[in-house]
Amino acid sequence: MGRATQEAKQAETSRPVQIIGRLGMGGYGVVHLMVAWLAAQIAFGGGGEADQKGAVSTIAAQPFGEVLLWILAVLLVGFGLWQLLAAAVGYRWMQDEKKRLRRRLGVAGRGIVVLGLATYAIKLTVSGGGSSGNQGEQDATAKLLGLPAGPALVIAVAVVVLISAGIIAYRGASRKFLEDLDLTRLPSKTGRVVELLGVVGYIAKGVSYGVIGVLTAIAAITADPSKTGGLDKALHTMAGQPFGVVLLIAVALGFAAFGLYCFGDARCRRM
Repeated sequence: MGRATQEAKQAETSRPVQIIGRLGMGGYGVVHLMVAWLAAQIAFGGGGEADQKGAVSTIAAQPFGEVLLWILAVLLVGFGLWQLLAAAVGYRWMQDEKKRLRRRLGVAGRGIVVLGLATYAIKLTVSGGGSSGNQGEQDATAKLLGLPAGPALVIAVAVVVLISAGIIAYRGASRKFLEDLDLTRLPSKTGRVVELLGVVGYIAKGVSYGVIGVLTAIAAITADPSKTGGLDKALHTMAGQPFGVVLLIAVALGFAAFGLYCFGDARCRRM
């Protein structure tokens, strides 16, 4: 193990980094609880952008929102950096090197997403505004469609999103996420609750991201970037289907479950 790797490992396992990282995962849970609340509002005819950026914007609109947003941003930065450190040197307790590599790639992806969300929160505190998530997705899709073989590229993106959605849902249904947890760190009987919340939460996220993949594929087939969108567009699409309100409430409960799961995960995650 080189000196740089040793230093990274020491940083990743140090108490201050562990504390800020675990607190940050709690902040990530708060974001998902806000997404659940916004999804429930859509189910009952309310407004608001029901994705992670919309959740951050909702927090900003609360009393003392700017203070709350700075706190959330700091926590998310800490969580994102913690995940990137884990991607570099973590999961050494896994004996299977291929499995360890997959987990490191997974947490690296989450770290990047979380840091992007933290950047958005900081942008809101500084400028007081941000762009729509759906508009950003549509602009990116339009640029891809304008390239040679653009529809094929967008289809490829859709396939990647669908595969990712399937992996997320499978991770919940198969309880694979339990490999990263040490449930003995939790109070008696709490572990079973955390397990159930994780199963429901991961499946709900997988289903929602699967809809995003389908919308992206439709945009490629129709060459219409307005058909695509992020989580907010996916949830509004669900709401427009038969029994859409019931489906959306189920998804909202799933995101709430994942948000609560994050609190348990923060307490007992093995790194």
